[in-house]
Amino acid sequence: MAVFISPIRYENEKMYLLDQTLLPGKEIYIEIQSKEDLWEAIYKLKVRGAPAIGVAAAYGLYVCTREIRTDNYKEFCERFHEVKEYIASSRPTAVNLFWALNRMEGKLISLHSKAGIENWETEQIHIKEELKEEARRIYQEDVDACYSMGEHGLSLLKPGMGILTHCNAGTIATAKYGTCLAPLYLGHEQGYDFKVFADETRPLLQGARLTSWELNKAGIDVTLICDNMASIVMKNGWINAVVVGCDRMAANGDGANKIGTSGVAILAKEYGIPFYMFVPTSTIDMNTPTGKDIHIEERKGEEVYKMWYEQPMAPEDIKTYNPAFDVTDAKYITAVVTEKGVVYPPYTVNLPKLFDK
Repeated sequence: MAVFISPIRYENEKMYLLDQTLLPGKEIYIEIQSKEDLWEAIYKLKVRGAPAIGVAAAYGLYVCTREIRTDNYKEFCERFHEVKEYIASSRPTAVNLFWALNRMEGKLISLHSKAGIENWETEQIHIKEELKEEARRIYQEDVDACYSMGEHGLSLLKPGMGILTHCNAGTIATAKYGTCLAPLYLGHEQGYDFKVFADETRPLLQGARLTSWELNKAGIDVTLICDNMASIVMKNGWINAVVVGCDRMAANGDGANKIGTSGVAILAKEYGIPFYMFVPTSTIDMNTPTGKDIHIEERKGEEVYKMWYEQPMAPEDIKTYNPAFDVTDAKYITAVVTEKGVVYPPYTVNLPKLFDK
């Protein structure tokens, strides 16, 4: 059986996140007690991966507003909204963050009809319980969605295939199973004997620190390579498919994912290798027309030349450009794998059909 590590735990009325910045050396869970704790955990990538960020945001928003004491529903909503907006400022690209926060606020608004009763103190307790239950539903829905993506993704793969992946869209990037790694886990349980190649994924090394760690721990054959080795392993004939996750997909099928993904897609096209992007429907933003409309987060340059080294590997005053994501044009994506099924081009026609089901 595959080993699944949960990055988010809610136990005994306490919320814990696996601090992924310490992996693979240490497996430490940190408690989230305030909006500042949650903001820092998301911004500093202690929790990362679009689905996991969404689940963490939902549970975290509940935890952060659990102690609110007000005299009326209107004031409660105002304070709730303030916390929500603060958390939303942590990372701009991953749409699941905003999706989960908006869903939690929508749940609160749906309880408006109960705001006028005389026993507000009792009703306030009920509202908080409803918010906790909504967070639990978001968590479970992600577990179910990832399992479904695993089944749909596995239908595209054959036993013995060589698989290349970039960044980490595994079990620790979701509530469970992962997105693009889900079919690898399911295939492993069925004896598919995949040969996985994991890009290190500079500059934050999610492939080296996270993907290679979790796949190796699960007993899946995984080989770590530098990002600039993707071309040669493809040319050698060792790669039969590329699987990657997604942090935001535009309505036309352009997908934003960890920096370097678009380069892998272009290489795959050149070598005639199918490139599959795994995207929960919660990550598809139909309000964003194309990839050009996706805001790309730019991070501090020290991640490039200083973060992982005993001493700086470039001059301290060097200019840097450190985008956290890039956008893979829809024309390079062979198929989009969702929990509702596999979607093929033209994406402008077929993606909207997902939301009719």
